[in-house]
Amino acid sequence: MSKNSRTDRALELISHDRAFLSQSTLIAGMDEAGRGPLAGCVVAACVAFSLEEDPILWVDDSKKLSESRREKVYDEIMEKALYVGIGIASAQVIDEINILQATRRAMRDAASGIPADLFLVDAVTNLSLPGREKAILHGDAISYSIAAASIIAKVTRDRQMRSLDRVYPAYGFAKHKGYGTAEHIDMLKRYGPCPEHRRTFIGHFWQKE
Repeated sequence: MSKNSRTDRALELISHDRAFLSQSTLIAGMDEAGRGPLAGCVVAACVAFSLEEDPILWVDDSKKLSESRREKVYDEIMEKALYVGIGIASAQVIDEINILQATRRAMRDAASGIPADLFLVDAVTNLSLPGREKAILHGDAISYSIAAASIIAKVTRDRQMRSLDRVYPAYGFAKHKGYGTAEHIDMLKRYGPCPEHRRTFIGHFWQKE
């Protein structure tokens, strides 16, 4: 994508959020990574910018960016954002309270200490945050702040899965990040689960004898 196209895309995303400035003093975007995998935590991020400033050109839905690009944009977001919060719910917590409630808990933790009066959230509702909440379906493709949060959450989780790969090298976590690929399912059937597998997610592939 050309620089002009990237500029247009960044302005499109940030214009969405700027439309709320007439009724809000600080806007934060929230998203998560890792709701679907068979292993590992779910990570939520909350990001707030000064929206009057020029946008970071490569902020976009994290799924649209390569891993190397996400890493670079992650650093830019961490440098330029007013606030960045990260919340994490472990595989054990996911098994205890289910993935939706674990995601909500991680989002509340991510938002803790961020004095936003409006939280733009990718799809998830009923978070009981200190400011107003606006759930936006596919928000990471629409909102600049949510897109930034999607990158922070994704990079954070991917780094954790690469670390877990060194602890549990048999499963290939660095490659598939815990998602249910054919390779991952084969290793799960062969070796059984490790402590980072979500027991409530793997029943179709592994049954304890």
